[in-house]
Amino acid sequence: MPLHYEVHGPADGEAVLLSSGLGGSAAFWQPQLGALLEAGHRVIAYDQRGTGRSPAALDAGYAIADMARDVVQILDATSTPRCHLVGHALGGLVGLQLALDEPSRVASLVLVNAWSKPNPHSARCFDARLALLDACGPRAYVEAQPIFLYPAAWCAEHAQRVADEVDHAFAHFPGEANMRARIGALRAFDVDARLGDITMPSLVAAAMDDALVPWTCSQRLADGLKDVTLHFMPHGGHAHSVTEAAAFNRSLLDFLARVSAPGVPA
Repeated sequence: MPLHYEVHGPADGEAVLLSSGLGGSAAFWQPQLGALLEAGHRVIAYDQRGTGRSPAALDAGYAIADMARDVVQILDATSTPRCHLVGHALGGLVGLQLALDEPSRVASLVLVNAWSKPNPHSARCFDARLALLDACGPRAYVEAQPIFLYPAAWCAEHAQRVADEVDHAFAHFPGEANMRARIGALRAFDVDARLGDITMPSLVAAAMDDALVPWTCSQRLADGLKDVTLHFMPHGGHAHSVTEAAAFNRSLLDFLARVSAPGVPA
């Protein structure tokens, strides 16, 4: 089944493909879209397979490698030879996998609160989330989601926005089987021993108060990748591209301007 994707901006702009985290929605990147378009980029955003406007039944063996092949499908469908891939969490894993499997399609990587191998803290968080899904169902699962995404103070300050997001997530819940398959895929991901094979420029961006993915995972990425810029923010949580969008966007645009080659389309 075809994937839902959106293309914004000038046809001759350097392509930036946005890959979301576990939620899978193109809408996650709304805080970045205007800034990227103003900088002249051609922006591709998509709903990942089995989420949102890309409905599909995922089997239990669905893997990050399958998600990377989905990105190739989108690049082909949009006549995009290569892209700067910006990935949040699971989306960053997709970027790492694509860089290993199809390096010619990736001009650069931006890895936001991502990781190269499993860690015990995140495993505990996912165990708790799956137990909540088992015992209480999807509504309780999505009610807990902001706890892992955002700092507590930000949630309190933006209570109505958080409530609206929870309602939306519940209304568009992809189904328990799909959620389990996606969580299983990210939990199985491990390319730690292969980081040195990734040679394109990479920005590793992390918030040090991320409650889901320890900032040390980003440090490990930076230590293993060959051509890397590391940007830590003290606050912002797992979704600091949302909660600290202005600062994140400055770092993102600075990196893209530095790695973009004038006159060479991405």
